[in-house]
Amino acid sequence: AAMLRALGSLLWLWALPVPVPPLGPGAAARGLDVASYRERVRAMFYHAYEHYLESAFPYDELRPLTCDGQDTWGSFSLTLIDALDTLLILGNVSEFQRVVSVLQEGVDFDIDVNASVFETNIRVVGGLLSAHLLSKKAGVEVEVGWPCSGPLLRMAEEAARKLLPAFQTPTGMPYGTVNLLHGVNPGETPVTCTAGIGTFIVEFATLSHLTGDPVFEDVARKALKALWKNRSDIGLVGNHIDVLTAKWVAQDAGIGAGVDSYFEYLVKGAILLQDKELMSMFLEYNKAIKNYTKFDDWYLWVQMYKGTVSMPVFQSLEAYWPGLQSLIGDVDNAMRTFLNYYTVWKQFGGLPEFYNIPQGYTVDKREGYPLRPELIESAMYLYRATRDPTLLELGRDAVESIEKISKVDCGFATIKDLRDHRLDNRMESFFLAETVKYLYLLFDPDNFIHNDGSVFDVVNTPYGECVLNAGGYVFNTEAHPIDPAALHCCRKRKEEQWEVEDLMREFYSLKKNKKFTLKRASDHGEGESAKGPEVASSEKGGEKRNSKKSSHSLLSCPSQSFNSKLAVLGQVFLDNT
Repeated sequence: AAMLRALGSLLWLWALPVPVPPLGPGAAARGLDVASYRERVRAMFYHAYEHYLESAFPYDELRPLTCDGQDTWGSFSLTLIDALDTLLILGNVSEFQRVVSVLQEGVDFDIDVNASVFETNIRVVGGLLSAHLLSKKAGVEVEVGWPCSGPLLRMAEEAARKLLPAFQTPTGMPYGTVNLLHGVNPGETPVTCTAGIGTFIVEFATLSHLTGDPVFEDVARKALKALWKNRSDIGLVGNHIDVLTAKWVAQDAGIGAGVDSYFEYLVKGAILLQDKELMSMFLEYNKAIKNYTKFDDWYLWVQMYKGTVSMPVFQSLEAYWPGLQSLIGDVDNAMRTFLNYYTVWKQFGGLPEFYNIPQGYTVDKREGYPLRPELIESAMYLYRATRDPTLLELGRDAVESIEKISKVDCGFATIKDLRDHRLDNRMESFFLAETVKYLYLLFDPDNFIHNDGSVFDVVNTPYGECVLNAGGYVFNTEAHPIDPAALHCCRKRKEEQWEVEDLMREFYSLKKNKKFTLKRASDHGEGESAKGPEVASSEKGGEKRNSKKSSHSLLSCPSQSFNSKLAVLGQVFLDNT
């Protein structure tokens, strides 16, 4: 019991300072049947997923108006990878297992394709890592050494290695596009958006911790710090930068397209890695953002060096921000901004890509809604923090709008224009990876994703015991959940530490006729021998210990899930239009 209480407290180390209140009468009083909407979201998923399988697989995406498929981000069967962990969140273990087998047999990264470094990371690497870490929970027969090895982990590593050539620049900031077979093409543009540089630490640090190869985390950190180094004197970053010269090409600063997930990953990386430096970087940015871009709980675009307003526009991608605010405990400000954004949803039945705040209307050629998840995502996080029924009402409105406007015979179509509800022939993979997932989690308070640490698994790895599935999942920006405790399971670098500590014990006159070992479960290298040496029989030194007798190390598990957001790289703003 003491262990459970301690684990729970660690899980909430980075959590909101606001306790989660019990489900009050508000939702029922407003006539919202949560269970009914949860099942409607489930039906939405399968309507889209089954038509993808029937009409589009093995292409990346479904074209719902013509009932066929197209490759968009690299010919990876992208929708299948993106939807995989959503299957488990919906409880479909058998289909999860089937898709894992299909992906192992059918996905090849050794192809002559120009791929987005950003998109390949968040969708493919992130999706495969999440599925790898959820495999055992889904009943997949995992190999010896899991989670430190496994076919999906090897696929994720292979995909990530294809991206590494993009980071070979003088600044450490990556190119935006890489050829998976040949590396960076000669003549490739060196201009990359800020988010395309700063959105790697979650996936790449996870890879480094699971595989023992530090190169992934190293390049991700170098890119993050390069952006930090090149912020303006007033503490802001622009939209696009030349990765060879570190000169800002687009100097508009804001929280939306082209920038957004950089801020998200500073917080997310801080939570995942318990990294104070990353959090302090975000908090400094947050001060500048409030000082120069925030007006009446809206966030505008400003010139990064002067702080003068360049565009009084709200972008749909910015709707992740209230969720991010909630994760650092700023719930009151988060709710005020969320309610601003919700008024736009009510006006159009969705969030237009651009919304002119002073005029209160859409921006020309930016009237569409490609079924993005950001506002729903923020509603989920804020509901976990407040239980305010208004957040469930946004979920209800989203289900009603998407079903009424976007649903077609072969899936759900992008809304080309929210003013007249014209549709476009595309269903982006993030609809199944993010939009449906966040809706379902909003309406499913008992989902395993919301685990508070009261239930967990203990697994044996080649490096000792570790705790998994205790909650605190950190979502990447494509809503792929990463179990932060897994990062403590495969610390190959610590093997030398164990050897040194064992030698030191022998040096200090420990009995030579007994073998003393440290338990290798602790994140900080503190085994049971901190209280007293544990005697292990020489022939059974590696066998699994009885869980009732073991005092498992309590990992510094970050609290609760993070948020997703950017799915399409941002706009370059070169003027004030």
